[in-house]
Amino acid sequence: MSVVVDASIVGCWCFPDESSPVADAALSAIATDEMIVPAVWWFEVRNLLLTGERHGRMDPAGTAGFLADLATMSIGIDHAPVSETVLALARAHRLTVYDAAYLELAGRREAPLATLDKKLAAAARAAGVALVGA
Repeated sequence: MSVVVDASIVGCWCFPDESSPVADAALSAIATDEMIVPAVWWFEVRNLLLTGERHGRMDPAGTAGFLADLATMSIGIDHAPVSETVLALARAHRLTVYDAAYLELAGRREAPLATLDKKLAAAARAAGVALVGA
């Protein structure tokens, strides 16, 4: 089985002052299941880390170390979103296209979604997509 993991979950894995049972459940799930993400995840994670640096939460060495840790994980990057579905989900649930990409991927792959984003989680429930830790 696959698990779709968004950048909000990665923030909990990265920053020691953040924690969440959902992030912990996602980390447990990907120990045995494939982690899949839309291509935008690559950019979101790096932006999250750089923002952390700018706010003094980590330094460039910490960013490099965390990215090296991520590189050891089995992460499938999906490059084939269904454009019409992404747009329809964004419209229907008033999501950004970026967030709708996670929802579309989870729906298309019939995979649970791991997110801390309340709006995205509500959209997932409305669309019948399972949530990790729910």
